[in-house]
Amino acid sequence: MNSEEFRKAAHLAVDEVIDYFDTIQDRRVVSNVEPGYLRKLLPSAPPVEGEKWEAIQKDIEAKIMPGLTHWQSPNFMAFFPANATYPSMLGEIYSAAFTAPAFNWICSPAVTELETIVLDWLARTLHLPDVFLSDGKGGGVIQGSASEAIVTVMVTARERYLSQACEGLEGEERQEKQNFTRGRLIALGSEESHSSTAKAALIAGVRYRSIATQMEDHLALTGESVRIALDECAREGLEPFYLTTTLGSTGTCATDHFYEIAESLRKAHMSTRIWVHVDAAYAGAALILDEYGHIAKDFAAFDSFNMNMHKWLLTNFDASCLYVRTRAHLTSALSITSTILRNSYSDSGLVTDYRDWQIPLGRRFRALKIWFVLRTYGVNGLKAHIRRHIVLGEKFASWIRERPDLWEIVTPPAFALTVITIALPTQSKGALPNGTTDLRVNEGVGTSDILPSTSEKNRDRTNALTKDIYERINSAGEIFLTSSVVKGIYAIRIVSANEKADEAHLRRAFDILVSTAKKVISESEAETGKLKGLSK
Repeated sequence: MNSEEFRKAAHLAVDEVIDYFDTIQDRRVVSNVEPGYLRKLLPSAPPVEGEKWEAIQKDIEAKIMPGLTHWQSPNFMAFFPANATYPSMLGEIYSAAFTAPAFNWICSPAVTELETIVLDWLARTLHLPDVFLSDGKGGGVIQGSASEAIVTVMVTARERYLSQACEGLEGEERQEKQNFTRGRLIALGSEESHSSTAKAALIAGVRYRSIATQMEDHLALTGESVRIALDECAREGLEPFYLTTTLGSTGTCATDHFYEIAESLRKAHMSTRIWVHVDAAYAGAALILDEYGHIAKDFAAFDSFNMNMHKWLLTNFDASCLYVRTRAHLTSALSITSTILRNSYSDSGLVTDYRDWQIPLGRRFRALKIWFVLRTYGVNGLKAHIRRHIVLGEKFASWIRERPDLWEIVTPPAFALTVITIALPTQSKGALPNGTTDLRVNEGVGTSDILPSTSEKNRDRTNALTKDIYERINSAGEIFLTSSVVKGIYAIRIVSANEKADEAHLRRAFDILVSTAKKVISESEAETGKLKGLSK
């Protein structure tokens, strides 16, 4: 493909992308292909001779599009959003053109320097404490995902803890102490922490323990629960070295009690030994709003913070922004410099080599798309985007509250997320839909009587009804939702934070939830009556 052929192909591709975005809400939001569908459509080997772009492009719609779930659709209300916008796509085009592994400053100075600058811009926009800025001891780095960020900081935390434990020791004595301590290390997180914390512990070769949360605390990790966990570890001879705290948990968007946690660690004399990470992958975007920015002030006591611009801040995947309070901890834990990587600029210490801030060696020019998004929307534009969806989320929750005959809200709505479960029209225990059996899962302490219809004696029925509603809605394909189990309560999550979503889309989702719930309840009650008739 020469330059003129590329120009023509690029124009065709851009036109198709624009048409896709303009009509995306008319597509079935979730793919309904069967596993292995694509193998049946493609030949068993690549073509011997090259094909023209026009022939290749036809297969996007015919063969690829049927296997896509459309995350950019305003009818996508599952998981958390993964937004993409035209400015961020333009950043990807330039990044692909300027492609370089960019492990050292010298590989392409602009790649490194723009990343440092835009992450400082973002830190200030998010109201992060100054300790996370690059003009001090801290700084930011773009990772591939929040999971990658957690692995990075957990490995760093492990090495920092071992170094502290072996301080003053040399040679064989140091090695023995290190080996002994390594076997006692344990990482902590709450029950609501993302699974990436447990996976990071697996990769780092350390134990992991989750700390229980309570419904009365809205599933937040508290200072008291951290204190209890530290005491338990001490009694068992284990040494906590790492803790994940969360701003906006995956299941319910719970926000941990950051100040309390910092105080518990300080009183336990562990604030400089346990690395505390703030996982704010989705909800961290809300910190740009003045009404949420105060939350970030407590992060000055912690070691690292992460949020994903590729979730709620209009930047396509991947753009996960990790900040650390002391960058030297990262570089001392992760820096290995072979001869081929040596250069006078790196040796001078005057430049940043981001290869020492991450697990991989190479890295892409991801700062470009962040730069383009920040400049295109401006801070006020990003604030308007976040605030609009929070208002829409509050409106959706108000509609749910207007139908207490059908729905109960499981945890307080937060950051445009509402978590609901079915409300029983009667307190009698009826037949389960479609032959479903008892679905109680991991019942937690104090969950009965939290919600009127989901007390323990009704849990099997409410769980089964909610699950049936959820599966019917997703099978229909007009909207896409996700479910969760919250302290044994089967729940449906509704989050609408897509740039294209408006009140009409959320209202349609609400109407679908109501009509499906009515149908499922009616069928269940009819089945109950039928069973009662047969028993007479």
